[in-house]
Amino acid sequence: MNPVPRRILVVVTRRIGDVLLATPLIRSLKQTWPDARIEALVFAGTEGVLAANPDLDAVHTVPERPGIAQHLVLLMRLFKRYDLALSLLPGDRPTLYAWLTGRRSIGLLIDQPGQRWKQRLLDQWVALDAINTHTVRAHLALAGALNIPVVSDVVVSWSSTDTAAVDALLGQACGALAVLHPYPKFRYKMWHQQGWVEVARWLLDNGFRVALTGSPDADERAYVDAIAKQLPDSVINAGGKLTLGGTAALLSRAQFYVGPDTAVTHMAAATGVPVITLFGPSDPVKWGPWPRGHDAAANPWQRLGDQRSGNVQLLQGRATCVPCGLEGCERHIGSASDCLLAIPAQSVINALKGHAFHATSRHNT
Repeated sequence: MNPVPRRILVVVTRRIGDVLLATPLIRSLKQTWPDARIEALVFAGTEGVLAANPDLDAVHTVPERPGIAQHLVLLMRLFKRYDLALSLLPGDRPTLYAWLTGRRSIGLLIDQPGQRWKQRLLDQWVALDAINTHTVRAHLALAGALNIPVVSDVVVSWSSTDTAAVDALLGQACGALAVLHPYPKFRYKMWHQQGWVEVARWLLDNGFRVALTGSPDADERAYVDAIAKQLPDSVINAGGKLTLGGTAALLSRAQFYVGPDTAVTHMAAATGVPVITLFGPSDPVKWGPWPRGHDAAANPWQRLGDQRSGNVQLLQGRATCVPCGLEGCERHIGSASDCLLAIPAQSVINALKGHAFHATSRHNT
C-alpha cells in the first residue's frame, strides 16, 4: 500500500480548456488528501483559469516551446520534489515531466506500438480512450487507478478582486443577464458576426441585459467591438476588461450563456447557468461542455445531432462530415468550418425561447 502523499503535482500542459477540465481530478485528490499540498504544471498563458482555485497551493508554468535553459531551470526546481506526480496527457513531455518530478508517477498513455516506451517511465499508467470517452472522464480514470472517490464537477473560481470588477462593470442596472462569448481562439470554431448580432437583438427585445465577453487579445477585441457597434449602447462590452476569474464571476450572475466550442463555454457550463453552445468539427463525445452535476459514470454527449444534457444545449452543424475532428475545411486553425457557418441564428433563438421567459420571471420575482 502506498503512503499518503504530502506533495502532489498535476501535469496538464495543453490549452485552457484542457486545464479547466482537469479540475474535477484535482478536487478528487484534495478531498481524499485534504492535508496534501497540491500543485499544477501548465503552459504559460493558461494559468489564469486556476488563479483562484481553492484546491491548489501553487501553479507552475512552462512555455509551450521552451528553450533548453528554461527546461533546465524548471526541472531543477521541481526534480523529484513530489510524492506523487500525475500526467493527464499521453504526450512525451507531460509523461517525462511526471517521471522527473514525482517519486511516484502515474499517467494517461496511448497503448499502441511506438508509444509503449513511456509505460516504462511511469509507476502506473492508464490507457487513454481518445475517441469514446469524455475528457473529464478520461482524467478521472486516474482517480480510479488511485482507488480514490471521484468528484465530477468542473471547478470555476474567482477572487474578491474579480467580483469587484464585475460589480463595476454591471453597475446598478437591473434585469436578467445574458452573456455572449462570440470569439473562440481559433477560426475553425467560429460562428458568424451576423448570427451574434441577431441573437443579441432578440435577447434585448425580450427584456434581457446583454454582455459580450472576450480576452484582451487584439483580434478578439476587434471582433467583439465590431459586434458591439451593431447593437444599442446598453449592451455591455466586456471584451478585454475581465480576467478569466472575472469572466467566471460574470457567468455566475447570468441567466443565459451562448458561446462556441471554447474554454469560456466550459466555464459557463460549470457554473450551472443555462448554456447554448455551437459545435462543428469538434467531437462532443470528447469535448462537449461538461454539465453541472453530471455523473462521471457516463459521457454526457452523443456524437451526432442537436442534444441537451443537464444545463447545456448543444447545437451541431449539419453536414455529412460532422464531426470531422479537423481544424476547419482547409485543415488548419485559421480556416473556417462551413458546418458552423451554416447554423442559422434562428436555431439559437429557438433554443432560447423554451427557457428565456422563465429565466426572466425568475429574476424578477
